[in-house]
Amino acid sequence: MKIFFFILIFFFNFINLNADIVYIDINLILNKSEVGKSLNTYLKSINDEYLNKHSEIEARLVKIDKELVAQQNIINSDEYEIRLQKLSNDVQDYQQEKKKDQDYLKKIKINNTKKILEFLNPIITNYVETNSISLVMPKKNIIVGKKNLDITDEIIKLLNDRVKSLNF
Repeated sequence: MKIFFFILIFFFNFINLNADIVYIDINLILNKSEVGKSLNTYLKSINDEYLNKHSEIEARLVKIDKELVAQQNIINSDEYEIRLQKLSNDVQDYQQEKKKDQDYLKKIKINNTKKILEFLNPIITNYVETNSISLVMPKKNIIVGKKNLDITDEIIKLLNDRVKSLNF
């Protein structure tokens, strides 16, 4: 952390003292812009669909497990072991399917976030050139900064004017 501050101080010594430095919150842009909200809504709908599907499968597996436990003393041990192995295989299949669904959801989020950032990059670049800004820093790296140096809201407005939603 000390090295980071040393580099910043060293870097700022070479920058013109009148240089404009601003910061931006990319996560806020991804959550509050129209296109970001539409992505979050889309992801939530897919997640809800997966949750419903998974809860149905889980309920079915729990029911089978309870029935198997109730029949443990009634059926012979070979039949019990066969059913137990089948249940174990079904649980493993379910876990693999659930992981596959989670990975797919992550992939959708990553790919569409990249698309949003592709729209965002030229907007930020144009804003920087138009307003003669020397440096844009991510807000997550700022400890303390004046609120008037935060350009996040202006960038959200520009992004909303350019892109409302993506085709998912």
